[in-house]
Amino acid sequence: MDNLNYGIIGNCRSAALISDTGSLDWCCLPQFDSTSVFAKLLDDKNGGSFEINARYNYEISQEYHRNTAILVTRYSDGENTFEVHDFMPRYHKLTGKYNAPPEIVRYVKHISGTPKFSVHYDPKLEYAQGQTTNHAKTNFIVSLTSKKKFDTLFLYTSFNKEEVLDGSEITLKEDGYFLICYNEKILKPTTEKMSLELERTKIYWLDWVDRTPTYKKFYKQIIRSAITLKMLTYDKTGAVLAAATTSLPETIGEVRNWDYRFCWIRDASMVIKVVSELGHQKSAKRYLQFIIDLMPDKDEKLQIMYGINKEKNLTEKTLEHLEGYRGSKPVRIGNAAYKQKQNDIYGILMDVIYEQLVKFSNDIENGEELWSITKGIVWIVSKHWREPDKGIWEFRGEDRHFTFSKVLCWVAMDRAIKVAKIFGKDRKIEKWTALEQEMKEDIHEHAWNSDVNAFVQSYGSNHLDASVLLMESYGFIHAKDPKFVSTVKAIEQDLSNDGLLYRYKNEDDFGLPSSSFTICTFWFINSLFKIGEEEKALAHFERLLSYSNHLGLFSEDIDFKTKRLLGNFPQAYSHLALIECAINFSRKKSEEKILESIS
Repeated sequence: MDNLNYGIIGNCRSAALISDTGSLDWCCLPQFDSTSVFAKLLDDKNGGSFEINARYNYEISQEYHRNTAILVTRYSDGENTFEVHDFMPRYHKLTGKYNAPPEIVRYVKHISGTPKFSVHYDPKLEYAQGQTTNHAKTNFIVSLTSKKKFDTLFLYTSFNKEEVLDGSEITLKEDGYFLICYNEKILKPTTEKMSLELERTKIYWLDWVDRTPTYKKFYKQIIRSAITLKMLTYDKTGAVLAAATTSLPETIGEVRNWDYRFCWIRDASMVIKVVSELGHQKSAKRYLQFIIDLMPDKDEKLQIMYGINKEKNLTEKTLEHLEGYRGSKPVRIGNAAYKQKQNDIYGILMDVIYEQLVKFSNDIENGEELWSITKGIVWIVSKHWREPDKGIWEFRGEDRHFTFSKVLCWVAMDRAIKVAKIFGKDRKIEKWTALEQEMKEDIHEHAWNSDVNAFVQSYGSNHLDASVLLMESYGFIHAKDPKFVSTVKAIEQDLSNDGLLYRYKNEDDFGLPSSSFTICTFWFINSLFKIGEEEKALAHFERLLSYSNHLGLFSEDIDFKTKRLLGNFPQAYSHLALIECAINFSRKKSEEKILESIS
């Protein structure tokens, strides 16, 4: 079954996807949101790829080198065996800074015999919008295009360049390499240097994982998800991407196809809370600085999302010449949702600010800026919390009073009060507490629907929505409160399909939803765990883990019938929720069972 059987490699500057047969089918250079140089993922014929083709009788297996982002694809017929170690270099330089160039190394390791293979090297620069031509030079192969925009790509290799371009069969007798570079190299690469790059990158990831706590259960899944989240962070600014891809459809053949190579304040904040819980404080501090830099004016409203270099204009366009994943058009770049109003982001952000102040109380930087941001958020929330918005699911139609948005406005006030206590700003607390209580009463009055015995999607609605499960995680309601327990039961009855959850079942701008949103199933599992149905939650969790791809990676969605992965990949949302669930099940003591504040 086609299950998005790809591995991701990356170096916190860009990323690439490599199939379970060793085909490099997606990569944008020099950074995550640049134009693609390989895009077979979005157009099987014209997108461009870099394929490793072993003889027909070779068995192919694939796994990550343990606790790293190095992907190893093994080809063997029993007697003749070789491996391709794919990675994007990342390691500390002597200066203390990171070496993370816009490059991919495909290190070909000879294992036994005289294995034979060929390659199909077919880059298509600038989203394959014009013709890309390849030219063998003395030291490299250069690929260039100039129809839409001039761009180049360089391939260095230890193998014969003409044979590489011709796709001729190569007999492997010793280790070799392919080095894909966005920039021409000053010093000529060698196999020995590429082997050193491999070892340095391996040590970087092993050291990074060594700083992560160990857990009694699901440790392997926690680490793979944590490494994936790390690969989706952009070091230069501290931004966190929602996913590495664009336009992988929520349902095959439909139009729910979006560009996720941007930083959503909501997604990124949730990721940062999980990553900091795992002990990686630098990422959290860089993200906080990213937010501070976005809010130079005290009354400036946050957008729901930004470009990874803090761009505010993310104009959405379609690439009509690309067929789309499995024919699912349109292929989009940019995302029109950046214009939407979503009131929940202020609560999400305040929650992160509060958590980091607690964790780094003896080592807090930018405290004065964070207090200014806190006051600014309170001012914005107090003026706008009663207004409707687009909600967490980014409905493109009429604004509504979404319950999740209201709860997160309450979270903004609750965390602001806690921050005021930390900073000793007592004069603010009484006024803010009155507003916080008003919000809470309003939600209980208007979001609770006694007919369905649950908190519903929006005020006055009969529709259920998985996002309301998070009201407990954010401290709005206790897990054992009868209202929350009955909400969990109602959502299970209405939104669960063979253990997988819809976000909601009511019609939206594009019709009726037809696939499961993976993070919602994780939220449901956590909710079952918290209301005391731990064995049932564990059974659901283990079943959900079985739906990952062959490397333990998840996308945004899962098809209810076939269980194939759908949507952009790999999805930060899905992996942060996986970590939360796994930690819950791993901890024994009741006071340690749940990360109460992580959503």
